[in-house]
Amino acid sequence: MRIALGSDHAGYDLKALLASTLQGWGYDVLDVGTTNATDSVDYPDFGEAVGRAVVGGSADLGVAVCGSGVGVSIAANKVPGVRAALVHDATSAHLAREHNHANVLCLGARLIGAPVALDALDAWLRASPGEGRHLTRIAKLGVLDAQLSQSER
Repeated sequence: MRIALGSDHAGYDLKALLASTLQGWGYDVLDVGTTNATDSVDYPDFGEAVGRAVVGGSADLGVAVCGSGVGVSIAANKVPGVRAALVHDATSAHLAREHNHANVLCLGARLIGAPVALDALDAWLRASPGEGRHLTRIAKLGVLDAQLSQSER
């Protein structure tokens, strides 16, 4: 499985830790940037890049990081087909994948520490997208994506 990773400068150190951890767990990592923690960059660029990698098929899932996680989650969710979830712990990560079929995990590097981020990542990757009532809700999200995509034409 290939995981796209992206962050702005505030999330770079956490992204680097997540990348090495994912590789240690046997995942293939697609790093869409940024390349350091010192040069100020814009979080929308990296939230979008992660989302496009997932929807475009370059990656199976994505992880985006910025200072709060809010900016990258907003940016990623602008890409039709992305279901990005900002999570703060293992429980919210698990539920995001199981209930919401989140295909992009968003984390706030300034809000949660590395151990919590790693636990959330592990819980998200171990969770399976749920069926039953969840599929009806996911289908409604798909309808919204289609409506928004058509309104852009």
